[in-house]
Amino acid sequence: MTQGVERLALLGKHAEALMQGYVEDEVPLAELSTQALRKLLAARILWRPDEQGGVKLTPKVRELIAEMTADEARRHVNADVAEALELIRSLVGGYREASSRADYWHQERQLTRLRQAVDDMNGRFFDAIDSLWQRLNSDFGFVSQLSDKVRENDRAQKQVVRLLDGLELVDFNELIDLVGSDGTLRKILISQLQQQTSQHYTSLREVQHRLIELMARFRQMQARSRLVAGMAAFLRERPDFTPGHYTQRGEVPALFNRAAAMPIAGAAALDRAQDVEALGALIAAIPAPRRLAQAPTAASPAHAQEDAAVAARQQALKEDVETFYLDVVDAAGSAPVSALRYLEESPLEWSDEIWLFQVIAEYQGLPRSEQRAFTLHAEEEKAGDYNDVRLIRDVALTLAAAP
Repeated sequence: MTQGVERLALLGKHAEALMQGYVEDEVPLAELSTQALRKLLAARILWRPDEQGGVKLTPKVRELIAEMTADEARRHVNADVAEALELIRSLVGGYREASSRADYWHQERQLTRLRQAVDDMNGRFFDAIDSLWQRLNSDFGFVSQLSDKVRENDRAQKQVVRLLDGLELVDFNELIDLVGSDGTLRKILISQLQQQTSQHYTSLREVQHRLIELMARFRQMQARSRLVAGMAAFLRERPDFTPGHYTQRGEVPALFNRAAAMPIAGAAALDRAQDVEALGALIAAIPAPRRLAQAPTAASPAHAQEDAAVAARQQALKEDVETFYLDVVDAAGSAPVSALRYLEESPLEWSDEIWLFQVIAEYQGLPRSEQRAFTLHAEEEKAGDYNDVRLIRDVALTLAAAP
């Protein structure tokens, strides 16, 4: 911590000289004493590429200044997902080892480092996408030539592809196996990370859409500029050229025959006294709209009997599920009882989905002491090859073994 404070103090003390080195590519030594130069070199804020060359900023300090000054031309964002994922695997392994040894202090420390690693990885993606948006909103304004804008657009598209490739390295199936049943790790590496990754994908999709629009506009501007440049070169070669009047030609080129239609609007001149009678006759000839009279209808009373029927049906479902739980208690010591098989063998006429939902809800509604008396096992399967949502196909209920 002391070393970090000292290096930050060095940056603030010699800020003017460092900023000149950022702009001019070399740090002016006239503004630095020998002792200050030695400290900056030892702190890896400055470096000397060779003995004959001057002193320059290290790449990390240059990137830090570019980040703080929003210099998109020199800004470089490194979203090395593979390295971040390797660090996350190592931290999860250390967390599990500390948990198995009951070393809670080391376990909490590993958990803090894990949160920081995940935040750093997401921060890199946020910085990269923010850098792209800054460049797009200015239409690559830090370059002057149109051809340079096209090249910057192509470079930004390649950066988007690299970011998408990095996001594909995040395998949530692997992370699910890695965290196991630990709730804290699952919240950090599954719930939060999956939500943030979805935001990254959405932002990159919008960036790609904007890049395609800009590329189409740049190509259109290129075509027009080439047309103007070609016409200017033609006029320089033929200074006495005079275009003919196209209205006197028998065949008008299609390029000159694409005039937009003129919008012609008309309005009654109410200030002309001589037109009062004509306007009155036109207004009298306008047919009046026919509106059929509608008798007001009274609001119908609420049907309380429908609510009563729904409540009765819900109560019947609850009683049937309670009977199912009592049958499981009576069959203590036997194999787990499948809820769907029980429904098929009984004369009940509930749908499978409603029946399973009520069985699970009844279990979750029990007090903790009564929940421990049962064991509820859900048979799950994935919704699809690319969808990690788990679908419950059946549940099995049995009495838990006595401690």
